[in-house]
Amino acid sequence: MITFYDCRTAPSPRRTRILLAEKGIAHETVQVDLRNGEQFSDAYRRVNPHCTVPALRVDDGLILTDNAAITAYLEARFPNPPLLGETPEEKAEIASWNWRIEFEGLMAIAEALRNSVPAMANRALPGPVDYPQIPELARRGLARITQFFVTLNDRLAGRDFIATDRFSIADITAVVAVDFARVVKVAPGEQHPDLLRWREAMGQRASMGL
Repeated sequence: MITFYDCRTAPSPRRTRILLAEKGIAHETVQVDLRNGEQFSDAYRRVNPHCTVPALRVDDGLILTDNAAITAYLEARFPNPPLLGETPEEKAEIASWNWRIEFEGLMAIAEALRNSVPAMANRALPGPVDYPQIPELARRGLARITQFFVTLNDRLAGRDFIATDRFSIADITAVVAVDFARVVKVAPGEQHPDLLRWREAMGQRASMGL
């Protein structure tokens, strides 16, 4: 049995949650209470010494502790529906857009959040090591999010999906990023019509409510 270590309020495990749902993979879920610091407990450190979620324990005892590894494993073991592409061209385009969304979107939002919220003082980066906040990075993160929405809106002009002509991991990552931006009070507006159209369409997928 596959065991998924989740936190319902965090964006990173939501990516895995949607992926598992899209592929219809049976699994058990263990909730990790990030708000109360359960990720730093001795019990969870034995699962993932990086003290982050998601984590995925598979049948042979292997534990995967990041979305890149989890996605690669699940795609290889459960290839249908294909979410990383089928042809070399599709695989390359999806990988490129997924990386851009992580770097330009998710990292920018995390930068803005972790360097500004009082509750995350000295927790500017996830993991077991404490790092101080840098307020200038929070301001830069907000500017990056604004540009990220422009990039997605331009990309989606005349398109139904981010990368290729069908749903992929890039759409999952983008939905999570767009929704996550609300924590720093940034959201797409009327100046992003194609992004809003795409997000509404994505909302029709059952997995996106998870």
